This record gives sequence, structure tokens and C-alpha cells, in this order.
Amino acid sequence: MNQEKIPATVITGFLGAGKTTMIRNLLQNAGGKKIALIINEFGDLGVDGDVLKGCGAENCTEDDIIELTNGCICCTVADDFIPTMTKLLERDARPDHIVIETSGLALPQPLVAAFNWPDIRTHVTVDGVITVVDSAAVAAGRFADDHDAVEARRVEDDSLDHESPIEELFEDQLTCADLIVLNKTDLIDVDGLGRVRAEVASRTERKPTIIEAKNGDVPAAVLLGLGIGTEGDIVNRKSHHELEHEDGTPHDHDEFDSFVVELGPIAEPAAFVDALKGVIAEHDVLRLKGFVDVPGKPMRLQLQAVGSRIDTYFDRAWAPGEVRATRLVVIGLHEMDETIVRKAIEALV
Repeated sequence: MNQEKIPATVITGFLGAGKTTMIRNLLQNAGGKKIALIINEFGDLGVDGDVLKGCGAENCTEDDIIELTNGCICCTVADDFIPTMTKLLERDARPDHIVIETSGLALPQPLVAAFNWPDIRTHVTVDGVITVVDSAAVAAGRFADDHDAVEARRVEDDSLDHESPIEELFEDQLTCADLIVLNKTDLIDVDGLGRVRAEVASRTERKPTIIEAKNGDVPAAVLLGLGIGTEGDIVNRKSHHELEHEDGTPHDHDEFDSFVVELGPIAEPAAFVDALKGVIAEHDVLRLKGFVDVPGKPMRLQLQAVGSRIDTYFDRAWAPGEVRATRLVVIGLHEMDETIVRKAIEALV
């Protein structure tokens, strides 16, 4: 048995940054490395797992893809992640590399710290933490502060707290990174990209390497083999939550909600997408993803929405015996009214 530590890469990033697309590209161009993939889906529909299982990579079969859907991985480390890693390490054919895709809502710090557990640290090391950033969203100011306006309001109200949970989460994922991928750079111009670089760099005191990408296309040689051993440096990458609650108080993600909308076939997908943009904008939906059943088409139409920007493409053929249906995961802030949003989407069919 090979006693060398197996390298593990943790891929994190905000909702819709392009993690799954980047991993799909990685699996298809891994140079023969046998990769085990652990996916932490947020919500009740394993969309990311379905996407990656259909990528056809010989070095990462369906048996090598493990989905954790019981909750955010940073909250279920002991219950889900540790047992999953233990079973993975007990296999006769151990992987060459482990890739872990966290949900867009996960704090990477507790996950990296879990690699110091006795049953894991002698077998696996964190090759590196990669944070994927949606450059177009950042360029649009989705995570940027208006510092002058905040300061003016502070003069009026000393108790003002302007940092939202989303901003803290964004910063925590950058703080833990060994490599930051500015994805979707094709959607912004040169000046916009410069502003994104400056904004991202200002959000963390650490100075990880920053690279640019389009459509999640990053060579496997860049993503794998960083050799950082991040678990040994976790003390220098504390999250907002750790800094504020170092007494061990458990945290949750009650500021986010998700639910699944199931629909019938969509005869006019282009019109459906256009109408869906209006629903997303009106109800401030953060993220929407899933599959669409288009009558007369042998393949599923994958749908991914970040804000009002929606991407669609046919990803694979419907499997024999598979029930054709349209299933969408909707993710938004806790204040989102599920009943109203659900009815608005159902009314589009």
C-alpha cells in the first residue's frame, strides 16, 4: 500500500462563481490521475453531482463522486465529512488526488481544520485551498462597500454595523485561499478587471496568488500540486465567525434558504429563461440552478443563474428509464418568501 499522503484540494467560492464548471474541466483534463470527488450540495437537489457524473471523465467514475447533502459541510464535519473520508481511505484502490467542492455558503476554515484529525492527518494533506470568484458580480459592486456613505452614516449613528453575512462569507473564503481564481473575466473589460483585482486583494490581509479564467478553464497543473499543506497554517486564516466566537458556540446559516421547484416540460426554453429573469430580479433570488425538460430534445437542458444572468446548455442525454422533469433549486436570503417565489416560477409554465 502506498503510504504517501494523498493530496486534497478544497475548492470554495461564492454562489455561482463557477466551481462546478471548473471542476468539470479539471476532471476531463487531469492527465490520467485517479480523482475522488466530494461534493457538498446546498439544497435538496444534487445538481452539481449530476453535472459532474455526466462529464464522462474516465479517471473519475460515478463511484468516485460522493455527495454530502445533509447540510453545509463546515457544520457537519464530524457527522458527514470525517466518516466519508475514512471510507474513502479504506478503499483498495486509493485515489491519486481528492477534490472537495464546498457549497457556496460554506466556511472553508472548519473543513481544512478537520484534516488535522488523527484518522486523517496521517493519510491526507491539503494540497491547497482554491477560491473561485465571480468577477462580473464583483465588478458590478455586489460585494463592494461604499466607504464614504458608510462613514457618513457612522457619524450619525455610532452603533451602525454595515457588514452583511454575505460580505463576511466572501472575505472568509478569500482569507483561507492559497489560490484565487478570478473567473468569468470575459464578461468584463480591462478596467473592470483591474477594479476586481483591487477589491479582492483588499478583502484579505494574506496575499494568495490570483489568476484569471474564462468559463472555469484552468489547467489541471495549475490547480493540482500546490503542495501547501494548508492544514498546518489554519491558525493564520481565521474566519469572522472564529474571531467573534472563539468560545466554541456553534454557528448556522439561517440567513440563507433554499427550496426545489418541480415543473413539467418547457416547450419554449428561451421565453422561459427571459421570464425567469424577471422573477429573479423582483424577488432578489441569489442563485438558481437545475435541469429543464425540453419536449422533443433527447438531452437535458442545464440552467444556471447568478442574479439575472442565466446560462443554459444541453449537458447529457436523458438516461433510459429516467423520469423527465424540470427541477430547479432556488437559493436566497432568509427573508425570501418561498410561497410567492414558487408560485411566480410555476406561473411561467
